[in-house]
Amino acid sequence: MTTPPPHHQLAPAARPVPVPAPAPGQGLGSASFDAIAVADELARTFATTAIERDKLGGTAKAERDRLRESGLLALSVPTSLGGHGGSWTLVMEVVRRLGRVDGSLAHLFGFHHLLLGTARLFGPEAQWAPWLRSTVERTWFWGNALNPLDTRTTIVARGGLTHPQTHLIDGQKSFCSGASDSDRLVVSALDPDKRLVVAVIPTSRPGIHILDDWDNMGQRQTDSGQVRFEQVVVDESEILRQPGPLGSVFASLRPCIAQLVLTNVYLGLGEGALDEGVRWTRGSGRPWVTAGVERPSDDPYVLHHAGEFWVALAGARALADGAARQLDDAWARGDALTTAERAATALAIGTAKVAATRAGLAVANGIFEITGARATAARAGLDRFWRNLRTHTLHDPVDYRLRELGRWVLTGELPHPSFYS
Repeated sequence: MTTPPPHHQLAPAARPVPVPAPAPGQGLGSASFDAIAVADELARTFATTAIERDKLGGTAKAERDRLRESGLLALSVPTSLGGHGGSWTLVMEVVRRLGRVDGSLAHLFGFHHLLLGTARLFGPEAQWAPWLRSTVERTWFWGNALNPLDTRTTIVARGGLTHPQTHLIDGQKSFCSGASDSDRLVVSALDPDKRLVVAVIPTSRPGIHILDDWDNMGQRQTDSGQVRFEQVVVDESEILRQPGPLGSVFASLRPCIAQLVLTNVYLGLGEGALDEGVRWTRGSGRPWVTAGVERPSDDPYVLHHAGEFWVALAGARALADGAARQLDDAWARGDALTTAERAATALAIGTAKVAATRAGLAVANGIFEITGARATAARAGLDRFWRNLRTHTLHDPVDYRLRELGRWVLTGELPHPSFYS
């Protein structure tokens, strides 16, 4: 096993300046679909109701339908299957732009493409190609019921002469983001030998009960509650077995995609907090009584904080963009991807995720230092950025990313592929 050289050799994840947004059509099979322009238009629409929807929680049905109509659900689908053939770099940029106004919808959009990627990584093309084509033709939205840490769901062979190729899933899954209003679910369960089995099934199948029990303080419209399975029939053709969950070096890119989606959700939320904080300060802010200035934009402490926020986000943005390019390179390698190349990608993404977590939380919490006390009013809705970030960043503790990075720095040990690394 070869070890990737440290630090400077992971250059794509360490560029010191922010990377410009992709040009219209970049990374697409056809320049006629401008994903960035479509995302920005959706973001403007979503922003008008974001504060109120955050208070309401529940399923963002109208907004999910806007995503269906927009064509963005086909962004990562190959052009040969009717999609736009977008790169992971472009997918992540759209995640980030949506995240600036709505962390929940950014999460759902990013996980939709993660789940499409999961089918492509864990199964053969003959299996996933029809699903992806139908995703384009029928505007399917994919939902998540693949939580490997929740072991309460089991799968057993149905057996018998009448059902030789079918199985039954029973149990319950937590953190099933986007299951509500989805068309396809990616589900995991344990077989009798405690091996993880992953399948793609219709959300409408009898025996699937989506529980409306997500009541967390943040990411309130991700529908990340529980799903109960009662004797749910699964055909053998719906199970991803070749190579299966993390069954090859290439298949082990799945957690890298997941980590980078979350990185860009965090970064988008941080950027959104800064954007709205600046807008509030310019329109409604007041300098402190002893500042000796007439405008908050002349207050030296306000300027200092704004500069700190910009630097933190710019650094995280550069790392995230570099990591996305590295993921695209790894994806293009396919089954030729080596262990060392996969590790370098994981390390770049882990670095970006730590930076985005820190920057996002620092800005979302600290933005009140420049907006002042009036910005804590409920109508301002500025607290939602911190609540969203704090809720989601606990999903995968940053301390463990740092431990993984530290072990590599000190010993050269590569991160071991798992569903969280």
